[in-house]
Amino acid sequence: MNKRLLAILAILVVGSLMFTACGSAASTTSEEAASAADEAAPAEEAATEPEFTCALITPNPLGDRSFIDSSARGIEQANAELPVKCDIIETNGVSEHEAALRGAIAEGYDLVLGLAIDAELFASLANEFPEQKFSSPSELFLDELPANLVSYQVTVHESSFLAGLVAGSMSDSKIVGVVNGGDSPAMNQFTYGFKQGVLEVCPDCQVLVSYLGFDFSNPTLGLETALAQYEQGADIVYQVAGRSGEGVLEAAAQVGKYAIGVDSNQDYIQPGSIITSVIKRVDQTTFDSISSVVNGTFEGGQFITKGMKEGFSGLSWDEGSTAFEENGPADMVAKLESTKALVEEYRTKILAGEYSVCDALYPDTPECVAVIGE
Repeated sequence: MNKRLLAILAILVVGSLMFTACGSAASTTSEEAASAADEAAPAEEAATEPEFTCALITPNPLGDRSFIDSSARGIEQANAELPVKCDIIETNGVSEHEAALRGAIAEGYDLVLGLAIDAELFASLANEFPEQKFSSPSELFLDELPANLVSYQVTVHESSFLAGLVAGSMSDSKIVGVVNGGDSPAMNQFTYGFKQGVLEVCPDCQVLVSYLGFDFSNPTLGLETALAQYEQGADIVYQVAGRSGEGVLEAAAQVGKYAIGVDSNQDYIQPGSIITSVIKRVDQTTFDSISSVVNGTFEGGQFITKGMKEGFSGLSWDEGSTAFEENGPADMVAKLESTKALVEEYRTKILAGEYSVCDALYPDTPECVAVIGE
């Protein structure tokens, strides 16, 4: 073998050894880095661990585009803005409520929220588990609350009155309706407030009222009930029936009449058929419940009342909704300017204490006696 060939082979061997050594060093460095990252991971996870946990028990499944979905938005807001991890536990009705609540308690959540849960059941569980914090984002009608349970009361009679002004001002037939999920003082806050608003601007208007026997998850029942009211001459129907109320909104679109939504902004569900919606901000009562635990201000045994004055109730127009304005028929849209001015006139009077709206929780007041007796 000549000297030139030997020199080339020597160079190749040395290069190969150097490459192997570098590769081995790089591999070792990579493995060490991965190991260090693995060791650091638990510390990073600990740093982002939520300070508090909570669970919301729903009365029925999500997807009502109304009351339940509104509360779920409060959970989403809390997860986004607060150092918490909150879960939503869906149920399929009353028969599952107690088991869901007990399951959440057993999981050890810092706060258990029950939406539209039977008041006696909720109070009983709160007494059974005195160390557990509980909150109801919606009304619990009890004389007193256990020391570890908070109940939010969102007054909707005033915003329903504003919706009544809308219906009374915009109705051509002078017959309007209410499809209400159940006949109770809380539900009649919607009905009586609305009726008072209608009669305030249209004394000769007729207000039809139908109750659904507390069936809040039956759109077909809502549809059939609303169709019956439209057949009686109603041209605007206010739905206060949870998911059953979606049937009311569909009925309005089917017959070319109008509806008013509830709890969330429902104007977009049947664009051009839903004039406005009454907003009940259970998203904010849900969020407030959670933030009170986070900031250490949670005090059980309290009824916390929020309403139009605090921004927890109003109309979808307050949130900038223009769905009806953009999609409604020209003759009805033409009525909006004067109707909105009327709404603001009465809103100002109500907030200033110059005008009283019937609150069905206090049926013996003069304003309620006048409305209920009609």
